[in-house]
Amino acid sequence: MAPAAIELRGIDKRFGEVHANRDVSLAVRRGTIHGIVGENGAGKSTLMGILYGYYQPDRGEILVRGRPAVIRSAQDALAARIGMVHQHFMLVEPFTVLENVVLGMEGGFRLRAGLARARAELARLGREYHLEVDPDARVADLSVGQRQRVEILKALYRDAELLILDEPTAVLTPQEADHLFRVLASLRREGKTVLLITHKLREIREVTDVVTVMRQGRVVATLATTETTPEQLAELMVGRTVSLRVDKEPARPGDAVLEVTDLVVADSLGVERVKRVSFTVRRGEIVGVAARAPSSGTTTRPPTTARSGSAALRSRRASIDRSPSTTFGPATARSPRRRSRAATSRRSCWPASSTGTPISS
Repeated sequence: MAPAAIELRGIDKRFGEVHANRDVSLAVRRGTIHGIVGENGAGKSTLMGILYGYYQPDRGEILVRGRPAVIRSAQDALAARIGMVHQHFMLVEPFTVLENVVLGMEGGFRLRAGLARARAELARLGREYHLEVDPDARVADLSVGQRQRVEILKALYRDAELLILDEPTAVLTPQEADHLFRVLASLRREGKTVLLITHKLREIREVTDVVTVMRQGRVVATLATTETTPEQLAELMVGRTVSLRVDKEPARPGDAVLEVTDLVVADSLGVERVKRVSFTVRRGEIVGVAARAPSSGTTTRPPTTARSGSAALRSRRASIDRSPSTTFGPATARSPRRRSRAATSRRSCWPASSTGTPISS
């Protein structure tokens, strides 16, 4: 029988009083998608950090393809042909896709020749694994899903045989997640091994061959995915019976708290992006806004400014010719799409704009 691609034996790790991993043993077969599932704080990411060299275990052993390995850094992990795609991408945003992929592997004085080879290799990897992305696009201009492709390409370009994906769908749309699952299937067909870290049972059931369940730093079960049920996995994760049915009462919206009338929004080039939109938000309800995503994620949309229209917040009406912060003051807040790039100050929640007297909340 062929040795496991990766085997962890008796891994133990503490951070002060926190016992993150408790005598964890795990074997991952080559050419499989192996899921590791557990609640937040179960020790999944710590275990993968040990495997990728970010942390050193207090006790235990790592075997790579049947041989003991000491992994003290990411460089050691890459040398053992282990790659990792982080939940928060490790990319240089002003650089192009090609520059990010070759960073650290430029080839010394023969940079131009090295870049030409890298470009050809990226094209091959993109075709083979459904990871097509423009090598000359700036990372800052890419969508989240495209940035994730770049991270996977970086690992494959470095000849990784085992890919660790830590909560890879946390920042993806459902469509991007489905594309990622197709990528993972193609990696498996080519003999690659994938460790998928998640707490989402749908992902485990849909794409993995084997699932390991962790709870409070321990491995509580390793099972063939086809032999599991969502209810069983949920119970293993939390240690008690869990109902996966959500009983929701009918919505009982109250009075209107926000009314927007004939909103027109134009970008800095004068192109109207929003054309005479009206809507109402009532107390105690969640209003969703759905639209088709732009056909290309490689261009940055110019800043937008409300051109005309009006809005009423708690029966106070104002023309929308300035930023929301100056129109509505502290009564509104916004969580930006790219939260990791936003500052934590109140000013970052809304862009600075023209002057105006705020409406008190």
